[in-house]
Amino acid sequence: MATAVPAERDAVARAWPGQPAPRPLLPDATLHRAGEACDLLAAGVGPALAAARVSAALTAAALRGEPYGLVVSAGIAGGFAPAAPVGSLVVADEITAADLGAETADGFLPVTELGFGAVTHRPPESLVRETAAATGARSGVVLTVSTVTGTAARATALRARHPRALAEAMEGFGVAEAAAAHGTAVLEIRAVSNPVGPRDRAAWRIGEALDALTVAFGKLAPVLESWKAHDHD
Repeated sequence: MATAVPAERDAVARAWPGQPAPRPLLPDATLHRAGEACDLLAAGVGPALAAARVSAALTAAALRGEPYGLVVSAGIAGGFAPAAPVGSLVVADEITAADLGAETADGFLPVTELGFGAVTHRPPESLVRETAAATGARSGVVLTVSTVTGTAARATALRARHPRALAEAMEGFGVAEAAAAHGTAVLEIRAVSNPVGPRDRAAWRIGEALDALTVAFGKLAPVLESWKAHDHD
């Protein structure tokens, strides 16, 4: 389980009884065991750091002969109104890098249209369905951005390029890239703390979103602990 910051990690950890046991991973990163088979990692802000730390965790597990069967990117996010209002939960059926590409005279081109790379990862459809059913989350595209949207114009442009987008965050695509490199399934679930658009700190509900994340994982934990990649699409 990868979150961006410790506050998100702790919100997820509260869904499991007891205090998660820490285990050093890197000089500046620690795994925390929650439940019987879930490790929590505050992977850092942004896709690059998240990819690096998640890859380190996956590599360490593989070298121990105990590879992970699933990686979950969890945390809070901005939601595109009215599809994903503040307080709602979103599960990604596509994890898409929204700003990986090039600006041209005709507009933005994703890196795939430049002839290389990837911009989208798709979590297992059955797991997305089970997650949505267990938590009441809405399923759709979750965008990964390196720069958080702060204007109505950029929010409109992103939604025009990605009509199914429900939310934006900063780590999902990096987590998904690391998981894909190890042949591991990935899932992303977010609690919406603020609307995507002009930055209005007074409208942010971070505490409420973290509480919603805790409640969601209280319902989702049995699904995650029982899910096996070879049993699902």
